[in-house]
Amino acid sequence: MGIRAKMFYELKNGKLIKVDFDAVTYNHRQYVAFIKNTQREDLFQSFGLSENQNTTKQERNFMIFESHTSFDYIRLNKPSYTVSHDSPDSVHIYFKRGILLFADKNGTAAAEILGDHILNENLDLSLERLLMLFFERLTFDDTELLETVEQEIFELENAILTSVKRNFVPEIISLRRRLMSLKRHYEQLLDVLDLLQENQNGLFSDNAIRFFKIFSSRVDRIYRVVLNLRDYVTQVRESLQAEVDIGLNKIMKIFTAITAIFLPLTLIVGWYGMNFDMPEYRYVVSYPLVAILCVAVIILCLVYFKKHKWF
Repeated sequence: MGIRAKMFYELKNGKLIKVDFDAVTYNHRQYVAFIKNTQREDLFQSFGLSENQNTTKQERNFMIFESHTSFDYIRLNKPSYTVSHDSPDSVHIYFKRGILLFADKNGTAAAEILGDHILNENLDLSLERLLMLFFERLTFDDTELLETVEQEIFELENAILTSVKRNFVPEIISLRRRLMSLKRHYEQLLDVLDLLQENQNGLFSDNAIRFFKIFSSRVDRIYRVVLNLRDYVTQVRESLQAEVDIGLNKIMKIFTAITAIFLPLTLIVGWYGMNFDMPEYRYVVSYPLVAILCVAVIILCLVYFKKHKWF
């Protein structure tokens, strides 16, 4: 069944029954709505809701929980697993006795997260349970996706240690940004869950409060996984720096060996470059002997350095 930009359901006998908005009568009945952000104000008067002016002024990439008179307002962000400078998609939730209202940019995000649960005949739904299902589905694939991130880090580390020649810095920066974004996401989600458990308006039953506590523990575990992955990336960055240092040390050892080899040759050149009448100048074999001496010095230095594994 296609998801429309504006969907209204009546919750009756644990089932969601689609109704037209014109037929909605808020009179001891329960309704679930999926709408666009632009349609919120049109429905506030019908459902006894209101928009807090301070809410619209807060940063769009922050999650919010506000307890108003007779209803709770929640703004949740879908986690972003890619590097993006755009604000993440937000889902606005209004919950009061008899009303559960989801609003987002296109009016489809919340329904897509819930998936087939909204029309599952085997579920005995209530407004509370539907909200709990939304939270549960919000992080349903997070563990699998974080395993994918971990595999990316492992492959990056393996490439560094096997001396694959490429620039790893952009990949490390990208991973750190993604994990930082996820860290903020789960921190804010934990804050919202803590406020939900306070149940200031008394809208949630003990069963719902228990669910939010259990779900908060699950989110906390995922949050700790993100922290561990961030530490893993830091270790990989340190491994890259160590490999760079090792490469520089190898280069310096080669230059040092070359310098050590030519140092005695420089001494010989300097010795015979002096402007003096030396006795060996009178012998015909003097020049070949000096040349042989230079070659012998080079060979002896190479053998000595190789024996001591200096290069």
